[in-house]
Amino acid sequence: MQDQIRKVIESSIAVKQLVLEDAAMLALIEEVVRCCIDVYERDGKILFCGNGGSAADAQHLAAELSGRFYYDRPPLYAEALHVNTSYLTAVANDYGYDESYARMVRAAGRPGDLLFALSTSGNSPNVLRAAAAARAAGMTVIGFTGQAGGQLATQCDHFLAVPSTDTPRIQEVHLLVGHLICELVEERLFPKTK
Repeated sequence: MQDQIRKVIESSIAVKQLVLEDAAMLALIEEVVRCCIDVYERDGKILFCGNGGSAADAQHLAAELSGRFYYDRPPLYAEALHVNTSYLTAVANDYGYDESYARMVRAAGRPGDLLFALSTSGNSPNVLRAAAAARAAGMTVIGFTGQAGGQLATQCDHFLAVPSTDTPRIQEVHLLVGHLICELVEERLFPKTK
C-alpha cells in the first residue's frame, strides 16, 4: 500500500512541477491576479461555479476571498453560485440543471465582474451556459479545466488548462492556483503594515 501512496503523491508533485516549469502558465496566473484586483478596486464581485469537486473548490475559494485568507482584513465580494440549495433545486426543477448557474449569473453579474468557471472536462453544460451568460453580461470569464480544455476553452477571457487528464490531480492544481490567487489578491489589496 505504501508504494501506491508514494505513486499518488509523486503523480501530484509531477503535475505541479509541470505548472511550475511553464512560464506561460505562471504569467497567466499573474494576469488573473491582476484581473481580480482590478475587479475589487472597482467595487465589483467575483462569482464561482463548478460541479462536484469543482463546486467544493469554488465554494472554498469564494470563502477565502469573502472571509479571509492569511489575516484579518475587510471582506471581498465572492460567491459560489451553488450554495443556495433552494434556488439551485428550484431552477433545476423549473428550467433544467443546465440553466442553474446561467440564471444566477444573469441575476447577480454586472459588467466588469468576474466569473471563475471550473470544470475538469471543460464540457459541463451548466458551466458552459454560465460562461456564455457572463460574457453576454460584460463579465470577464476565467476558466479552469484539465489538459483537454473542452468547449470551455473557447468561452474564456483567460484559460488555465492543467497539464493532466486525471481528475484528482487537476482539482489539486485548481486549488493550488486558487490559493495563490487568494493570497496575492489579499496581499496587494490589503498590504500588511510593518
